[in-house]
Amino acid sequence: MSSNYRIQAATGIHRGDREYQQDQVLLMAHPYSESCILGVVADGMGGRSGGRKASDQVMLTSRQLFERFEPGKEDCTQMLRSIVQEAHMVIRLTAISSEQEPHSTVAAFVLLPDGGCHLMHSGDSRLYHFRGEHLIHRSLDHSYVQALVDRGELTEEEASYHPQSNILLGCLGSENEPPMVHHHIKKLLPGDTLMACSDGVWHYFNKQELATVLNGLSPREASGFLIEKARQRATGSGDNLSLAILKLSAIAN
Repeated sequence: MSSNYRIQAATGIHRGDREYQQDQVLLMAHPYSESCILGVVADGMGGRSGGRKASDQVMLTSRQLFERFEPGKEDCTQMLRSIVQEAHMVIRLTAISSEQEPHSTVAAFVLLPDGGCHLMHSGDSRLYHFRGEHLIHRSLDHSYVQALVDRGELTEEEASYHPQSNILLGCLGSENEPPMVHHHIKKLLPGDTLMACSDGVWHYFNKQELATVLNGLSPREASGFLIEKARQRATGSGDNLSLAILKLSAIAN
């Protein structure tokens, strides 16, 4: 990547008002290429330990496959698909060997050394790509209310407050193969921000609020601000929260 770019990144995680933490977040540079970066958010479901086991498995699989990945030689899309497929398979095996029903979402991005970026998600953890304060891309949830929005039966705002907004149509660990939606960004530019986050975060913000915060603050500041504001807006009934933010900024000459 051009030396005219500066990469800033941060994660945030909070238990919210839940008894236990089932979200997990990972942000890591490739062991042989510091400008190749992986960000992953996983929102686990399925009992006290079931959901945590599922999200832990997503993290473990992501780390292992990313460390073996060779940027510039191997297909990044296939690596992300393998993360989803392998984590799903192990979570299914966990379900067979226990009384729990572990499931997990996944939202992941990989920034490559050439400035290209690959995104993959399954479930209702989201991926956002902003250019300054302009939303370039937002992943669409694999959820019941998103299907209603797609059919024109609900607005985005109505979907946020729908009583069945937590029902997923696809994720890792379910009986069916998990949905996998890939998105490719040809090149990230200075002023671009990526965010992966669980529904405990995005549920409380519209896209303009997110744009303003992510554009105006550093990733670390934005992470802390979004968690604190989501906690306030949840008024004592908030879900686990997790997010990973990556931002490119120009280095002044």
